[in-house]
Amino acid sequence: MAHKLKIIPLGGLLEIGKNMTVIEYGNDMIIIDAGLAFPDEEMLGVDMVIPDFSYIRASKKKVRALILTQGHEDHIGAIPYLMTEVNCPIYCTPLTAGLVELKLAEHKMLSLCKIHRVHAGQSVGIGCFNVEFIHTNHSIPDAVALAVTTPLGVIFHTGDFKIDTTPYQGGMADLTRMGELSKEGILLLMSDSTNVEREGSTMSEMRVGESIGALFKGCDKRIIIATFASNVSRIQQIIDVAIKNGRKVAVSGRSMNNILNLSRELGYITVPEESLVDISAINRYPRNKICIISTGSQGEPMSALHRMAFSSHKQVEISQGDRVILSASPIPGNEKSVSRLVNELFRQGAEVIYERLAEVHTSGHACQNELKMMLSLTRPQYFMPVHGEYRHLRAHANLAVTCGIPQKNVFISENGRILEFSKGAAPKLRGTVPSGQVLVDGLGVGDIGSVVLRDRKLLSEEGLIVIAVTFGPDGSVVAGPDVVSRGFIYMKEADELMAEIRRETLAILEACRSRGATDWSSLRNAIRRGISDSLYRDTMRTPVILPILMEL
Repeated sequence: MAHKLKIIPLGGLLEIGKNMTVIEYGNDMIIIDAGLAFPDEEMLGVDMVIPDFSYIRASKKKVRALILTQGHEDHIGAIPYLMTEVNCPIYCTPLTAGLVELKLAEHKMLSLCKIHRVHAGQSVGIGCFNVEFIHTNHSIPDAVALAVTTPLGVIFHTGDFKIDTTPYQGGMADLTRMGELSKEGILLLMSDSTNVEREGSTMSEMRVGESIGALFKGCDKRIIIATFASNVSRIQQIIDVAIKNGRKVAVSGRSMNNILNLSRELGYITVPEESLVDISAINRYPRNKICIISTGSQGEPMSALHRMAFSSHKQVEISQGDRVILSASPIPGNEKSVSRLVNELFRQGAEVIYERLAEVHTSGHACQNELKMMLSLTRPQYFMPVHGEYRHLRAHANLAVTCGIPQKNVFISENGRILEFSKGAAPKLRGTVPSGQVLVDGLGVGDIGSVVLRDRKLLSEEGLIVIAVTFGPDGSVVAGPDVVSRGFIYMKEADELMAEIRRETLAILEACRSRGATDWSSLRNAIRRGISDSLYRDTMRTPVILPILMEL
């Protein structure tokens, strides 16, 4: 019996982030990426969101490898959690491997995982698959596309990409090899859809370097520049510009220090030792001879730049003689925190330059012209857009049709949906596997569900009322009800309301006793229901009611 080739996205479709795809044929399965997403504003207290690994857990005997396209959190952030479910070898490029090792070391899992370093241009045989790593451009070095040769044809997965004709380092994407694969025949193209709504082409990283250089030239202020710690090419450009303008370089922020050290060790960043100074030593130099590279471009509350702006950084305080450059654009959902940060920087007297005022940032994702080039270059038989919300996937599907791919050969899928290929038959979207979001809160993985989130939301909006009652051995009330309010109403202004809650609680308990409902579960439910109805009638609010019943 002929096996089916199955393409199963477990993350990254109908959403931004949490990228993960399974390719399965017979008894062999490989996983492409294992990323996280950041919680939205409704996910109170949640640290991160990772894919549901249920299908992988159920098929773990088939899993042959985890293949990584690059080292951003939305592609590697879930690896420590995945490795507790299935301990398979990891294949990735050197910088990605270094970032994964840092992450696994934090989780004390480094010795448990086998990481294989491969370079763009190399191929690896894994089960019945052959995986070729192809150099692409992105906002982090060592990003690759994957050409996965399967028994039924080649699956080409772009990963996150752009086509930068003048990258600052690493060279242009390997379009030649993509063209060669096209001639050999590509069964399915899976392509990044993040920037499909933007016309034209993504601005080159070299252009950003020129803009930053212009901001350094002739500046007599201390320069503090915040960017993503993973944007190694940007960091190298900043270092080069700073040295060219006679400035010493200091870095601030744990992730910035970690990636700088790793990148220097691997040769992705070069900086003369005499040009690098510790952040604690910056006051030994004139302000116009210092450049600080910092984390915090997204306004994160604990980041280095945020602490500088709000005067809680131990070594750096923003003042009148500072020029602050935000070399990043806000990630969707971070706009308010970035705006708050910019306002505070201005309030402290700094000159603030950000994306709206100068070309100090560019995306790592392809715009329409590059997406068309990828479609035209690879000429796939079938196409499935990935990495985007539904509107992105739909727009990319329409773009593919304008590039000559028949409408019937374009598949808009969703997480958990199986795209199935059979020999001699047209592929079809068939059935689903378990998929969705697993919420990570501290050390808890998956123990935060919709009920807990609902309660947290209710607590944040409506507050809490605790009603404590103590019973004697005969079931009579001997103490209380004592009423405590948190986040609902200030107690000193609510004596009458609190007294009413006590009276109603006693009445509810007496009614329960008269009808023989004396078990504590029934009493708690009756108090919760009765007081909640009463408060809503009187205040139009529904706080969480927490009855505490005790017995002497």
